[in-house]
Amino acid sequence: MTGSRADRQHLLRQKLQENPLQTDTELASAFGVSVQTIRLDRMSLGIPELRQRVKDVAERVLGVVKSIGTQEIVGEVIDIELGKNGVSILETTPEMAFSRSGIVRGHYIYSQAESLAIALVDADVALTGLVNVKYRRPVKVGEKLIAKAEVIRQKAQSQVVLVITRVGSQQVSRAKFVVFAIDPDRADRPIKEAVIT
Repeated sequence: MTGSRADRQHLLRQKLQENPLQTDTELASAFGVSVQTIRLDRMSLGIPELRQRVKDVAERVLGVVKSIGTQEIVGEVIDIELGKNGVSILETTPEMAFSRSGIVRGHYIYSQAESLAIALVDADVALTGLVNVKYRRPVKVGEKLIAKAEVIRQKAQSQVVLVITRVGSQQVSRAKFVVFAIDPDRADRPIKEAVIT
């Protein structure tokens, strides 16, 4: 990509408004410049590094979540519209993996997807009643998991939420959750009974 520094910075600001999760390396590749040039452009525009951008977006988004505490969400929710869709990211670390292989344990992938599915429910209490998960490929330590959730069916007290988790463009898992809104005063009853009003 050619053009003046001002043009590049204008486009850089636009790109990061559209998708604040782009890394300096990805941006450098898109603009055909060095990573250092992107860092200097960001600094001159007052745009923080990726980690701070993610944190800022997550803080704005989490104010709308009702069904799960922010400390209970696995990963960072960066976009959510209750009852419709949401996105979260999870940076994988060595503590999440099997020590011999460096492969991330499946329960972290599952937990990110489940907590995002529950966060979509516009209720004070929500629980998973049924799930179907398919894992497509292993995840290595250091890879960034991006989970996208969408409500694909909705009834009075339940939602079917599809969560697809990717590393880059590769699908890692596909999970379909049936999530129930629960009346906290009736939470000791079986789910089918507890959701009847």
